Amino acid sequence: MELYPSLILDALRTVRYPGTGKDLVTMGMAEDDIRIDGNSVHFSLIFDKKTDPFIKSVVRAAEVAINTHVSPDIDIKGNIAVKIRQEMEPQTETNPLPGVKNIIGVSSGKGGVGKSTVASNLAVALALQGYKVGLLDADIFGPSIPKMFGIEDEQLFMHEVDGKKLIIPAEKFGVKILSIGFLVDKEKAVLWRGAMASSAIKQLISEGDWGELDYFIIDMPPGTSDIHLTLVQTLGITGAIVVTTPQEVALADARKGVSMFLGEHVNVPVLGIVENMSWFTPATHPTEKYFIFGQDGGKNLAEKLGVKLLGQVPLVASICKGGDEGTPVALQNSVSGVSFTKLASAVVEAVEQRNSTLPPTQHVVTHD
Repeated sequence: MELYPSLILDALRTVRYPGTGKDLVTMGMAEDDIRIDGNSVHFSLIFDKKTDPFIKSVVRAAEVAINTHVSPDIDIKGNIAVKIRQEMEPQTETNPLPGVKNIIGVSSGKGGVGKSTVASNLAVALALQGYKVGLLDADIFGPSIPKMFGIEDEQLFMHEVDGKKLIIPAEKFGVKILSIGFLVDKEKAVLWRGAMASSAIKQLISEGDWGELDYFIIDMPPGTSDIHLTLVQTLGITGAIVVTTPQEVALADARKGVSMFLGEHVNVPVLGIVENMSWFTPATHPTEKYFIFGQDGGKNLAEKLGVKLLGQVPLVASICKGGDEGTPVALQNSVSGVSFTKLASAVVEAVEQRNSTLPPTQHVVTHD
């Protein structure tokens, strides 16, 4: 059977907390962090005190309820974490990336416009120019950075730094990389509830051994979601880059993406727009241009919104091939490679201009 978080919550509604007689969901004891990985289910139950005498019995009752009301084949035993409400009080916030000079979010209004391709090639192009670069794949809906760098089977390890255990990022082409894709089985569909995904993203940021970086690139999910909110609440993002293609349907979504970052509740400077798939250029005829998705849509949108056009990237077969084979096209001295070299230079210039005219971005603080 196909599993959904709602099925798990329905089962937990059949479990009564002995102290009140109310069910676990009504009492707010079921944390919003349900993760389903194949037949394995993980989530947390929240208790008020460490000394609660019913902890063991309630956890056991929850395991039985899920196997009884959802499926006996679900792997749940030992997968229910216990959290104590008093220990969940917010701590004093510190900068999770003290050694990072500039944080750049790469976003898009919709999927399929080449956002991850731009993020990965931008990171490589910056590294080739001598900068220290980190790349975080925060796209929970389709983490593609591991494939683009040829590190899908990378195993993550931890080591101790100043008494704290940190995740060692993968490193390739001079770029330090952590991806949500390293945490899941690439062959299985994984369902993330919002809080679980946000927690994983925060862990990759705060528990990654990123060290000293000039540029920390974040490949964000497409559209607008709670992951975007998590990122702007966790980090002071230097600036955002919005990726689009020239056709109208993509431009409409790109406009919303720019609006999201500039909105008063987010207030992240937009460094500019990258127009991807601007034209098709045959590899054998690098001077020819065929505008199959329309011409200058991203350029015109940038002018309308008063933001920079950081670059126009042509559609060339080598870009797709490089991504599939784990060798970003920015490594090549080709039409495509040169376009990403120019993009990297434009981003550096935009960041320097932003830093000389605006104060550092503060992370977003929400009030419940």
